[in-house]
Amino acid sequence: MGPQGAPVFGGGPGFGMQAPMPSQYGSDPAPSPLAQIKAYSEKIEDVLDTFAEPLKPHLPAIGRFLIVVTFLEDALRIITQWSDQLLYLRDYRKIPGGLTHLFLLGNIIAMLVCSVMVIARKRSEYAVAGLMGVVVTQALGYGLIFDLNFFLRNLSVMGGLLMVLSDSWARRRAAFAGIPSINDEDKKMYLQLAGRVLLIFLFLGFVFSGEWSIWRIVVSMIGFVACVMVVVGFKAKWSATLLVVILSLFNIVINNFWTLHPHHPQRDFAKYDFFQILSIVGGLVLLVNMGPGHLSVDEKKKVY
Repeated sequence: MGPQGAPVFGGGPGFGMQAPMPSQYGSDPAPSPLAQIKAYSEKIEDVLDTFAEPLKPHLPAIGRFLIVVTFLEDALRIITQWSDQLLYLRDYRKIPGGLTHLFLLGNIIAMLVCSVMVIARKRSEYAVAGLMGVVVTQALGYGLIFDLNFFLRNLSVMGGLLMVLSDSWARRRAAFAGIPSINDEDKKMYLQLAGRVLLIFLFLGFVFSGEWSIWRIVVSMIGFVACVMVVVGFKAKWSATLLVVILSLFNIVINNFWTLHPHHPQRDFAKYDFFQILSIVGGLVLLVNMGPGHLSVDEKKKVY
């Protein structure tokens, strides 16, 4: 065969027939747009894998720490602002004095103990249940249960906690690989799905709050596509990485509480939002490490 697949007769110039031009026999069809997108996404994934390779062994620890960092910061906030917290609960929430002390003390102990358990991978089921209980009791105690942004952010935090639980069950199955446990596998599968769905609610809160601008529209569109990909589990690791980058940049630019005066009225709000977004980023980091699970497009493609 000669160049470009054309047949050659004879040994060289002057001895063979002229090779037909490729157009005489047709050419390979141009790749479809979907095939081109797939090829580009695979290249991007390869680049991301190359850069993330040194971090891979540490991703679970990083993700777990980031998930609980908002609870650690909240415990420290209550300790350092103890009198202000008591005043707010007593005068504005009309909670009796003795109950306010128990409420705050219980929250501090639960957040510190459960956060340490999550980081240390000890009794993750109890730790996650305790932290979810803190989210619910604080929503009720501070009267924020009907605040839409607070509600969406905390749904995302719960999604990160579900990823912690899924990660702990995955490790437990790896430790006892010889003992089949269908129930644990099913639990892990549904927890990963629920965690993926809940993680994106923070971004929905970002889309529907604040003033609109060109950059906000662009970021919202890109982020929305990435959120849909995370939910259905299509290129989930790539889309979760993209959301980690978007949320991290947004967090640094918008919630830069360290630039505000210590007595600025917005400093505490910016600080609270900053650490909550870090927790959701932690959930996305665990998703990057574990993958989307069996209930996802990525896993179905592996099967077929």
